[in-house]
Amino acid sequence: MAELLAVFAGARSAPLVAVGGVVVDHVPAAVKDFGVAVFGVHDKTALLSGTAILLGLYAYGIGVLARRRWPVAIGGIVLFGVVGAVAALTRPGAGPGAVVPSLAGAALAVPVLRHLLRLADETPPGTSASRPDSSYAVESRRRFVRQLGIVAAVAAGGGLAGRWLTARGAATSARDELRLPATSEPPPVVPDGAQVEGAVPYVTPNSDFYRIDTALVSPLVDPASWTLRIHGMVRNPITITWDELLKRPMVERYVTLACVSNEVGGDLIGNARWLGTPIKALLDEADPLPGADQAVQRSVDGWTCGTPTAVLRDGRDALLAIGMNGEPLPVGHGFPARMIVPGLYGYVSACKWITEIELTRFADFDAYWVPRGWAAQAPIKTQSRIDTPRDGASRKSGQVVVAGVAWAQHRGIAKVEVQVDDGPWEVASLAPAVSDDTWRQWSHGWAAEPGEHVLRVRATDLDGYTQTSEPADPAPDGATGWHEVTVSVG
Repeated sequence: MAELLAVFAGARSAPLVAVGGVVVDHVPAAVKDFGVAVFGVHDKTALLSGTAILLGLYAYGIGVLARRRWPVAIGGIVLFGVVGAVAALTRPGAGPGAVVPSLAGAALAVPVLRHLLRLADETPPGTSASRPDSSYAVESRRRFVRQLGIVAAVAAGGGLAGRWLTARGAATSARDELRLPATSEPPPVVPDGAQVEGAVPYVTPNSDFYRIDTALVSPLVDPASWTLRIHGMVRNPITITWDELLKRPMVERYVTLACVSNEVGGDLIGNARWLGTPIKALLDEADPLPGADQAVQRSVDGWTCGTPTAVLRDGRDALLAIGMNGEPLPVGHGFPARMIVPGLYGYVSACKWITEIELTRFADFDAYWVPRGWAAQAPIKTQSRIDTPRDGASRKSGQVVVAGVAWAQHRGIAKVEVQVDDGPWEVASLAPAVSDDTWRQWSHGWAAEPGEHVLRVRATDLDGYTQTSEPADPAPDGATGWHEVTVSVG
């Protein structure tokens, strides 16, 4: 019932999602880091699954209480409804109607529980509850199980129907019907040889592109009602509608995005072709005031990130993007519009489902992750990774290809080196790349000899910086260290 009503009250008003959202907003940073480290891009699925399991145990407890202390069981159901309603009211943009799904679901739970309890307690006429007739007891149990199955099936069907109807809302239909506008200049071309055998695809398919954010369910934003407001410390506040955005000059750029939570050797990084309009032009129209050193971006779900204003106006290809790899942004990646800023970790630049940019000062405002212990400004660090052979792999002796990717967005990669065991560093072959804003693939021929060997990689960017061997955790501004794999050669 709650899921079905959330179709009309808003997806974030469903109690499981609302309570999960409160957990995400208030969980300590260390717990968040643990979740990403263990579950990666499936962290939200793990949270929702864990919450559902706890809810199941809670419901079991209410059922046990109902056999003994009916008023206490009712209190447990009321508590569920109140917690869900209060959580729903805390979600950004929630109105009074956000409480309806949780309260209605709790209200329906009372007669359902009473019905099941009556079936469970039924005894045949003329017998005592302690010694019912055997055949009657069997039939009574079967009737109870059938009724319980019907209730469970209806509940599951209602929940799945609610999820399906939510996903088929106006936002999804608008995305399916959208035809991306043409670019104002020829799109970039991936050079021959950019793809190295054994490395991940140079262009990451949309379905494989990592997703790390705080939204338990992707916000469904109808472009017809979407606007982007640019305000704050500006001389000319502006508001742009979806139709106005589509008429602006559009360009396509390949940009590699990386999550600050990415461990050394991790896969929370991807490269895509983004279609969008330059942010610099939008900010120039708004005309920021002197001292406005931070551009705070706000998502429709209330999430914020802060980007240095100077970075958005220094000539790099910072975009308000509406397309990804030749199609409209997937809902999970920010449809209808998101920010793309080369050279900065996503938590300080890549706002999805964006609706607002406020020009302010770093001294005056801390974005979402800053009070949680992360750095206010976080340029992407020079890093490299071995894609083949994998850690723990076995190879035959002889020539073995070692390959992977290296990145230093907006600086570019000058050199990649590979070390076998504690031997000398050897320079790898670099593949061409579209620009310094994307990762660069590399390969190295290794004359493998029998035994167990440790392979390491390090990169040097075009500024002359060679990545450090000193290991550091992702917090507060990105992991460091050399990626290494162990390989057995027979």
